[in-house]
Order: sequence, then C-alpha cells, then structure tokens
Amino acid sequence: MAETGASPLPPTPPAHTPLARAERFVWLTARVLEQRRFAYHFLGGGADAVETALSAYRNEDDGYGHALEPDLRGPVSQPLHTGQALHVLDSIGRCGGQRVERMCRYLTSVSTQDGALPTIHPSQRGYPAAPFLPIVDDPPSELLATGPVVGLLHRNEVWHAWLFRATDFCWQAVESLDKSHPYEIEAAVAFLDSAPDRPRAEAAADRLGRLVREHRLAALDPARLEAFPVAPGYAPGEHHFPYDYAKTPGSLARAWFTDAEMTGSLEFLVSRQQEDGGWPVHRRQWAPGTALETRPIVTIEALRTLRAYGLPVG
Repeated sequence: MAETGASPLPPTPPAHTPLARAERFVWLTARVLEQRRFAYHFLGGGADAVETALSAYRNEDDGYGHALEPDLRGPVSQPLHTGQALHVLDSIGRCGGQRVERMCRYLTSVSTQDGALPTIHPSQRGYPAAPFLPIVDDPPSELLATGPVVGLLHRNEVWHAWLFRATDFCWQAVESLDKSHPYEIEAAVAFLDSAPDRPRAEAAADRLGRLVREHRLAALDPARLEAFPVAPGYAPGEHHFPYDYAKTPGSLARAWFTDAEMTGSLEFLVSRQQEDGGWPVHRRQWAPGTALETRPIVTIEALRTLRAYGLPVG
C-alpha cells in the first residue's frame, strides 16, 4: 500500500523523556520538513513524506533555496541550501539516483574555477542573508561549503565529473590548514569521514586533532568554559564541544578525545535541552524567524547524536 504523509504514527513516549519533550517542541514550532524528519527518525514515519516536504525547496535549476538553510532567505538556489538538502536525503537513505545527479549539475554550475563551492553565490544579492555570510561578486572556494557535500557524495557512492576536482580541492584545503575555526574543522571532518583514501584521511584527521587541542577549539570541560576561547567573529558563548566534531562514534574525530571528555560533552548536551523541549542555537542571531526555524533542526541533530552514542532519549 502506498505510503502517505498522513499515515498513523506510533504512540508518543512518556512525557518526561527528552524525546517526548522534544516532540512537543517540534509540533509547536517546526516547519513541515522538520516535523516529517522528526517523525522519520524517532516515530516510525516514512521517508517518502520527508522527500515530499523537501521538494518544496527545489528550484528549476535543481539547486535548493527558499531558506532551507534559515540564515539565507529568498528563493534562489545556493550551495548551502543544496548541501543541506543532500544531508536530509542522506539521513533517510535517499542520497542517490537521478535527482542527486541533477543536483551535481547545479553544483557544477556554481563552482569556482578550481572546482570547489563558494559559501554564498552572488545570486543571493538582493535577498536577506546573515551578516556573517558576506556576498561578493567573485566568491572564493570554501572548505566550509565543499567538504560536507563531497563527503556525503562519497559516502553514498555517487560519481560525477564535478566530484573529482572538488575532492582534490578538499584534500589540498584540509592538508594545508594550520589555523582554523570550529565550523571549518567540522567541514573537514565531514569530508575525511567518507573520503575514499582511508590511510590519507586518517593521517589528516590525526593532524587536525592535534591542531584542535593545541588551539583549544573544543571545550573539553563544560564546567570551565572560560578556559576555552571563542573563535573571532563567533557569538559570545559559541563554544564547540567534542560531540560537534565527532557526531557519531565512528567518526575519525572520536579519537581526538578521551572517553571521559566525550562522556562529559554528551552529558552536557543532554543538559542543554531547554524547558520548552528544544535545544538552543548558540551562533549569532540576526532575525527572530531564523532562530525559530533553526532550533528544530538543532534539536533533531542533538537527538540523533545522543542516540548514535547509545544514550537513552525516550
């Protein structure tokens, strides 16, 4: 029988569990896409319903727009939106086929001369965007935008001509990092976790782990956050923790942290659930609607990380 978006869901868990509290928060505040993602990951909902909701963000150029990534407003396709769409498809086991091939054609059309992705394509000009995402006429290649996309495509064994040059860019960018910031390191990990050359990826990850610890880019003791500097340009209190880098136990970044450090960070993640059931957004806020749309996304990812490490959520 065909799956529908209105199919019954299992009974909700007891109201005192983190999952039940998060569920109420999602139904109260989330967009349809995040509601269906939550239902898929935690309530037995179907993947078709997620795909249907995601399709509303797709444009005729096979890129994605319409504020799929809430910090970029307006209808135009952008690499960050399209990367988020690939993340959603990967999370439901649908990152493949002709749709993803068409997405790669869009990525090719907006790539830089060296085959990588800019964070923001100039077509964003004229629409609202977060002030920390500058729009320029000739945007540079960015590991921040390219690494996660390339990693997802490799993990799902997607092969496209664009991917070869983009992969070369990621290797060069990752292996030349000597100073960085947490979001760029996260992008590097997203690439390395799925890069085909595993010995090279492991060596690069080992070097990055030393860089993270030497430059105190991970808050290793949540009780002493003042000992860990916030990166320049970040919001006050915008710390990053071991779970931000090692989102699953299988990540190469997991080896960067002791068991005690990882456990402490996960316990801290549990404690960050707020009274309304959602997890907070700690990056700089610039418009009320963006924070409201982002919190359900952050909440889903927090629950997925906790579940990946075997912590009970509901």
